[in-house]
Amino acid sequence: MSFDLVVWAMDKSDPPDAVRAANARCARGEHPQRPADPRVVAFYDALTSDYPDRGPRASTPGSPWAHAPLHAAADHIEMRLQEDCPDVVLETIERLAGELNLDLLDLQDGTVYPPPARSFAS
Repeated sequence: MSFDLVVWAMDKSDPPDAVRAANARCARGEHPQRPADPRVVAFYDALTSDYPDRGPRASTPGSPWAHAPLHAAADHIEMRLQEDCPDVVLETIERLAGELNLDLLDLQDGTVYPPPARSFAS
């Protein structure tokens, strides 16, 4: 089994429902045709420097990825993680999302975690 997390580059004023709506559009294959958000690029680069999603290390035992490469779009990165993914990987994802002002969507239950600087009622 695996579990999925998605980081989203949203506007500061966007509520959790906007994140879920953006994810629904992605699931339908609708992706914006625009340059990649620098926050998403920075997140991907930082995360995959420690946990590669391409090449031989992406499929070795101990890799956190249940599916690689990661789904990367201009405004989000979807990560399918191994069920036994180490806590340090999840902590890294949460820390990077917070540092880069990215919303984190848990696809198992639809919970949206806004960056620490923002908070909304879900």
